[in-house]
Amino acid sequence: MGRPVAKIAILAVDGGNSKTDAALVAADGEVLAAVRGPGASHQRLGVAGAMEALEALVAAACGAGGLDPDERPIAQVGVWCLAGLDLPADDAIMEPEIAGRGWSRDTVLRNDTFAVLRAGTERTWGVGVVVGAGMNCAGVAPGGAQARFPALGPLSGDWGGGHLLGVAAVGAALRAEDGRGPATSLQRLVPEHFGLPSVLAVVEAIYLQRIDEDRVLELPPLVFAAAAAGDRAAAELVGRQADEVVIMATAAIRRLGLADRDPDVVLGGGIFRGEDPAFLERIRAGITAVAPAARLRRLAAPPVVGAALLGLDQLGAPPEAAARLRASLTHQRLTGVPEEVPRG
Repeated sequence: MGRPVAKIAILAVDGGNSKTDAALVAADGEVLAAVRGPGASHQRLGVAGAMEALEALVAAACGAGGLDPDERPIAQVGVWCLAGLDLPADDAIMEPEIAGRGWSRDTVLRNDTFAVLRAGTERTWGVGVVVGAGMNCAGVAPGGAQARFPALGPLSGDWGGGHLLGVAAVGAALRAEDGRGPATSLQRLVPEHFGLPSVLAVVEAIYLQRIDEDRVLELPPLVFAAAAAGDRAAAELVGRQADEVVIMATAAIRRLGLADRDPDVVLGGGIFRGEDPAFLERIRAGITAVAPAARLRRLAAPPVVGAALLGLDQLGAPPEAAARLRASLTHQRLTGVPEEVPRG
C-alpha cells in the first residue's frame, strides 16, 4: 500500500528564539497560507514546549489555508529550519519528534542559518551569516557539501551577536566609569537607556535580576551610533563584530573550496538591519581578501522564503516557481507591515 497523498507540496517553517514563521506552498510556488507565531527553539522551551509551539503554528497555517490540520500528511515535503539545531545531537532529538507528527511525507531539518542563506541568493549554494542575539554561519558548496559551526557562544569560540555586543557595551561603559578603561560615550548612553544614574547601577540591577539580562539586546544600536559619532571604544566593538563575521564566513569559504569561486555571502539578522557603510565595507574587504569574487548580500526577504525554496529545490521546481514564491511570501504578508529593504 502506498503512502498517503499530501494535499500540498511544501510546509516551510523558519523557527527562531523569538518568532516562528510557517508557509504552505504549492509546487508552482503559489503561497497558500503564511502565518507567524512565537519562538519554537527546543533549547529555550524544551522539546515538549517546542513541539507544542510548532503544533499550534501548523494548525494556524492550515486554518489560514482552509485545511484540516488533523488530516495528514499535510505536505509532500516539510522543511524545518530551526534555531538550536546546532549539533548532530540536536538533529537526532528533533527529527523523530517532527517526522513522527506525520505533517509531511518527507522531512528536511536544517539550522535556521540555511534558510537565511537560501532566501538571500538565487543559487542553491553560498555562505550565510546570521548575527541576531548570537551569531552563526553555514555554507553549501555547488555539489551539496555543507560547512556548519556549533555556534554555542563562548564555549565554541564565538564572539558576537546582540547579546555579547550588549554585554561588551556595559563592560566598556563600566570600565570607563571606574577608571579601568578609556573614556567613552557609552558611560552616559548605557545608564540613560535604562533610566539609572550610573553604569554600576545598571550592572547591579542586571546582576540582581531587577533588569532582565536579555535587555542588553537593546544596546547594539547605541554602540553603532556611538561608533559612527567617533567613539573609539564603541568603534572597537563594532570592528570586532565585523571581524568575527569575516572569520566565520571565510572559514566556511575555505572549508568548501570556494575561494576561487564567486559565492554569495548572505548577511541576515538584526545587526545587519541598520545602515553603517563602514561596518559593511570592513566585512566586504575581509571576505574578498580571501575570495576576491565573493558578493556580499544583505537579506531582504523573510527567512521562511529560504525554507520554502529548499522545498522547491527538493521537488525540482522550475525558476518561475521560485519567482512566484518570492513575490508573494513577504514581510508584509506575514506581519501586515512592509519592511524597508536594506541597501547593499
